[in-house]
Amino acid sequence: MKTRDSDMPPEEYWETFFDPSLVLWSLGLHQAQGGVVDVGAGYGTFALPAARLTGRQVVAIDIEPEAIDALARKARGEGLVTVKPLLRDVVGEGTGLSEASADIVLLFNILHCEEPMGLLDEAWRILRPGGRVGILHWRRDIPTPRGPNLDIRPSPERCAAWLSAANFDVVVEPRVLPPYHFGMVGRKPAAPSSAGMVNDGPYTVPGVDEH
Repeated sequence: MKTRDSDMPPEEYWETFFDPSLVLWSLGLHQAQGGVVDVGAGYGTFALPAARLTGRQVVAIDIEPEAIDALARKARGEGLVTVKPLLRDVVGEGTGLSEASADIVLLFNILHCEEPMGLLDEAWRILRPGGRVGILHWRRDIPTPRGPNLDIRPSPERCAAWLSAANFDVVVEPRVLPPYHFGMVGRKPAAPSSAGMVNDGPYTVPGVDEH
């Protein structure tokens, strides 16, 4: 199902709200040891830069067919064969990806949805041990040109509490990402192997063809 307050403005206007590469760098999400999953990818604002920066497969998931079609065209136009658009209702159906298959999950501008813990639980499921979930959201302490209603807009403290409740360790504390957003990162605790070592990849995202 489509989440509340999720309508998108025209792409040219939307793109003025972010410096996507700077956001990913600021949160330490510009490097990955395996696949990246962008939930609610929209126009590909972050999926495409993530593919360029990490050089990894990026599964870009959205519920809107038009958004997925446009994202696929942009990825082809840039020669980004590692970007895999996926049409799916993540809130209602999950990602459909394999357990412990991703290194980074992006939950950007989406945790105002009706069941944010469901998205975080799904991120936990598909992340490998040691994998990271990035959160970005509109600030509620300043006027912003877009964003969901303040009544449902989560605060940094609320997002940090959700991360902890979902068993993530907060490894990048909430920080302001000018002009209108804040971000943070949680990590799924690493599980030692029988030899006491952590398997750090490489990782791919099963369920989507790799080229």
